[in-house]
Amino acid sequence: MNVWKRNAVVVAIVLFVGAAVYLNWSYSREAAATDGTGKDDGSGKLLGQAALVNGKEDTAASASPSADPSAQPSAAGESTGYFASARLNRQQARDSALQLLQQAAADAGAQQDIIDEANASIQAMAAVTLSEANIENLITAKGYGDCICFINDNSASVVVSSTENGLSGNDATKIMEIVKEETGLAAEKITIIEAEP
Repeated sequence: MNVWKRNAVVVAIVLFVGAAVYLNWSYSREAAATDGTGKDDGSGKLLGQAALVNGKEDTAASASPSADPSAQPSAAGESTGYFASARLNRQQARDSALQLLQQAAADAGAQQDIIDEANASIQAMAAVTLSEANIENLITAKGYGDCICFINDNSASVVVSSTENGLSGNDATKIMEIVKEETGLAAEKITIIEAEP
């Protein structure tokens, strides 16, 4: 009966981690494509396979600066608005999952295979976190504004702040290459989302 309980705890932890990652990814995609009111304002642009999916430019939005200066990416690289919120949500989900995994690994009465699974999950989480940070740093080093990356088992999503003229196909290709080099994922598994300021 003890073994069943421990296995159930590990399964629950894995489900919580998976649910947290999915919800974070889903929220980031929805927030990038909506205006914050829950209604699609048509300004979210999805980029995939190095091609702009929604190629329409909103000339009114690009001609007038945003009334909210906190939504603009700062020159110093500070996270603002959506990006700060997304990073915080991602970190809170990971901290919760990490705490559960560490408890499972530290359980003195746990079987060795349960401890090994928990430790492997902790190492995998650390590797994903490092890859996401590397991708974010490389994208900002290429001159793009703020960005955030979400890596799952077999896909990656990158949300990049909008440039003055919007992201071009060339921009998407540069970002795609960074993600492919870091993760080894194929282009069809990578989604690039342009977040309007």
